[in-house]
Amino acid sequence: MTAVKMDMEQARFNMIEQQIRPWEVLDPEVLAVLDAVKREQFVPAAYQMLAFADIELPIGNGQTMLQPKIEARILQEVAVKNTDIVLEVGTGSGHMAALLATKAEYVYSVEIDPLLADTARANLEQAGVANVSVETGDASEAWPTQGPYDVIVISGSLPELPEAFLQQLKIGGRLAAFIGERPVMQARLTTRTDEKAFNTINLFETIVAPLRTAKPRQRFVF
Repeated sequence: MTAVKMDMEQARFNMIEQQIRPWEVLDPEVLAVLDAVKREQFVPAAYQMLAFADIELPIGNGQTMLQPKIEARILQEVAVKNTDIVLEVGTGSGHMAALLATKAEYVYSVEIDPLLADTARANLEQAGVANVSVETGDASEAWPTQGPYDVIVISGSLPELPEAFLQQLKIGGRLAAFIGERPVMQARLTTRTDEKAFNTINLFETIVAPLRTAKPRQRFVF
């Protein structure tokens, strides 16, 4: 094993032990996925040495990649099964899609930026991930094309969650989203319990870059 590869493996180990476990990510299957999917393959070459840092990394065209601990926590909370059809909104570099795909039957990931979509496809191909389709389009208010879904992950923040996303969840389906505006956002998990009922819990407070076409929150004027 080369020195560079050993350094990468040590950095990956440190990321899991020092960033991810302290964030209550203890599911052994999730930790195994984080070890198996090589994060550095989804990071621009200029930032390779920062692949495991506890920061949002730039991935081009003003877009960023979620912090490792946030990706890990969301992956744990949505509890993907091998029969699940997953929608991801905001492909970015393709890393979250690769994590989801390791556990899912199939992932549909939608990216509004054509250049980023091409990069994500190349990254996923290089990583040998075959059960992801990266589609180019605006899914900020839902993506009914392949729905309904077992899992929906919205990888950028939204001021409010459009109702259409909830209607695209199967009964028993889970949706993870970052809702709010700076300086206060909540990572939320919503589960569809029956045709008309949803259960939502707040997971943690965070700040996540917004989806590019997210509509601002409607404000009432008295």
